[in-house]
Amino acid sequence: MLARRVIPCLDVDRGRVVKGTKFLNLTDEGDPAELAERYAHEGADEIVFLDITAAHERRGTMLEVVRRTASRAFVPLTVGGGVRSVEEMRDVLRAGADKVSFNTAAVATPELLTACAAKFGSQAVVCAVDARRLPDREGEPVRWEVVTHGGRRTTDLDAIEWSVRAVELGAGELLVTSMDRDGTRSGFDTELLVAIATRVRVPVIASGGAAGPDDFVTAVRDGKADAVLAASIFHRRMFSVADVKAAMAAAGLPVRRIQEAIA
Repeated sequence: MLARRVIPCLDVDRGRVVKGTKFLNLTDEGDPAELAERYAHEGADEIVFLDITAAHERRGTMLEVVRRTASRAFVPLTVGGGVRSVEEMRDVLRAGADKVSFNTAAVATPELLTACAAKFGSQAVVCAVDARRLPDREGEPVRWEVVTHGGRRTTDLDAIEWSVRAVELGAGELLVTSMDRDGTRSGFDTELLVAIATRVRVPVIASGGAAGPDDFVTAVRDGKADAVLAASIFHRRMFSVADVKAAMAAAGLPVRRIQEAIA
């Protein structure tokens, strides 16, 4: 069984790492390059860098900030936010990213996933699925809708169906965020995760709601996630990457040991 990955997330706004609740009420958490270096040293398997206002502001990713971050974190780096073309993905990869994440642009232009996968390979294309639970209707299954523009806009897309289609279009990985849980430290939405993970053949990264190491275990064991991502609990030193990996290993989940990660 492949090792389950632990991934700190850097939500970046105007060149600084920020964190809020459901993408609102943002607070400054530090410099992305400094945090990336710290997490790489602490044993993170990967780092995700999301320029969270690029789509809303209709601008490209801040490439210089990506370059600084990539130069100090010697682990795989996924960058998302503001990439709307094959050429812009090329620029982000040249700035030091290993993978590029698409959300708003993929919803607007689904064929972008196919074009980027054809040019750079599916392994470099991540589709971020920001999902919000719809109100329950008696006698009907639970449903989630896709939201875009950093959670600011709703769509008529069913999150499960969109996840399946994104993989068919060329995405090699899905970053699934529960907008209802984001920043709330109420645990991952395992119902959402398992609904997607059991329908696709690519790795699923769980995001949104981590409160502590046990939540990471639950996301993998019950949600069938291949990787687990968090932000505030790492930024604010509530728990370390080592704490999370120790809990996962104790639960019998395969993880890369810290010594392996920093060797």
